[in-house]
Amino acid sequence: MQSYTIGQAARLLGVSPDTARRWADAGRVATHRDEGGRRLIDGKDLAAFSVEMGQGGLGEEDGSYTSARNAFPGIVTAVKVGDVAAQVEIQAGPHRLVSLLTREAVEELGLEVGMQATARVKSTNVHIDRT
Repeated sequence: MQSYTIGQAARLLGVSPDTARRWADAGRVATHRDEGGRRLIDGKDLAAFSVEMGQGGLGEEDGSYTSARNAFPGIVTAVKVGDVAAQVEIQAGPHRLVSLLTREAVEELGLEVGMQATARVKSTNVHIDRT
């Protein structure tokens, strides 16, 4: 069975190695050590953990409700506002998401570069939730 280092698992989960290490320390995902002393996560355990994470079992305490289940929490890296439309870019782990929305929506959400936001993807649409 394939095993993953904490760093590899972090990249696959879209989080920092420190976050993956904290989750392992807290017992959220099981680890074992190889001959060299590195902590490893079995592939089956990592797969189960990623499914739990994808189903919202590891966060989302904010109480927001949405029908769009593919959530990409990240940081706003660009906001381009025109007269009517706007473009918002979010970096979510290794993923760069771009959403075209109304200027009014950007203003109502108060979206600015550097703030946390969640891109929610449903079909071919990207919905932005302020977090």
